Amino acid sequence: MRPGDPGPSRDCGNAVAGRAVPRAPGGSRSRPPETTPTRFRPTLHPGAWWLWAVSLGVAATRTTNPLLLALLLAASGYVVATHRSPAPWARSYGAFVRLALAVLLIRVLFAVALGSPIPGTHTLLTLPEVPLPHWAQGIRLGGRVTAEAVLFAAYDGLKLATLLVCVGAANALASPARLLKSLPGALYETGVAVVVALTFAPHLIADVRRLRAARRLRGRPDRGLRGLLQVGLPVLEGALERSVALAAAMEARGYGRTAEVPAPVRRTTAALTLGGLLGVCAGTYGLLTAEGGTYGLPVLLAGVLAALAGLRLGGRRSPRTRYRPDPWGAHAWLVTGSGAAVAALLTLASVRDPEALHPGVVPLVAPTLPLWPAAAVLLALLPAFAVPREPS
Repeated sequence: MRPGDPGPSRDCGNAVAGRAVPRAPGGSRSRPPETTPTRFRPTLHPGAWWLWAVSLGVAATRTTNPLLLALLLAASGYVVATHRSPAPWARSYGAFVRLALAVLLIRVLFAVALGSPIPGTHTLLTLPEVPLPHWAQGIRLGGRVTAEAVLFAAYDGLKLATLLVCVGAANALASPARLLKSLPGALYETGVAVVVALTFAPHLIADVRRLRAARRLRGRPDRGLRGLLQVGLPVLEGALERSVALAAAMEARGYGRTAEVPAPVRRTTAALTLGGLLGVCAGTYGLLTAEGGTYGLPVLLAGVLAALAGLRLGGRRSPRTRYRPDPWGAHAWLVTGSGAAVAALLTLASVRDPEALHPGVVPLVAPTLPLWPAAAVLLALLPAFAVPREPS
């Protein structure tokens, strides 16, 4: 360039840099459009899905009516179909459904093979009975199989299958990583241990596949005891090296540091947490048994309150902040409230009208669908229509 020549224009520089500046009518340059940063969209708290699913499971334990249990299965399945994400952890729902079917089948087969204390007059078939010694009185193998016994076993197995499907719905709807991140401060160490375990499991599987493929390419055996030893030792060595590196990284970032808490606060926290967990166990047992219906709910509520108070006090040991914490908003209250309403209404129905929720099999009659308990079960569908689908 000669001294008298004009320098390169700004437009040329921008064009060279890959940023062409458009010109407005009249020759003046227009400013490039400003980009607005994407705002973080809060999603539904994963604990709300778990509370919703657990409430449906509690409702399933209060009835053996197959029509009500089928409604619970349909409601939970529809919510999963509308709100399940394409993440790999959301594919566990099918495994829980298959497990529920297997439990139902095993329960019926046990009733056929081992007999049932339910008397019946409608004989389906008679199996060869195996004589047992005198110390095995009350147990029989084979014998007469009645329709009443098979139907009673099917009702009982369907209740347990519905409970398993509800747990599967919680696993399919709630992200485990976000759920662990939302744990209270008192369970901070437990959450870190679970996250580390969940992170290391895929690495171990990948190492095993890589080493087995390498041995096959070299013509060496990858099966049997020798192959297991040749593959297992490098995998174990790599896992130990990865553990040491992770421990050093966590130590450098301050993991495991706790705040100074007075001894009375620690003892109070331990007493509240332990007493609360015992109260939850006793209250749950009371709700699941017919004799403990009067004291089950108060003991369960007292245990939950004590455990929450203990977790609140224990959180003082871990002063930490969360990056983008999951908010507990109106949608979370709606999801939790719909599940709690189903559990409460079915519990009330089991007390006021036990015959409708527990149809008898002697005499052999077809179950009927009670109207207001069925309407209560339909409340479980509220999340499918009122809660927006989370972005993928």
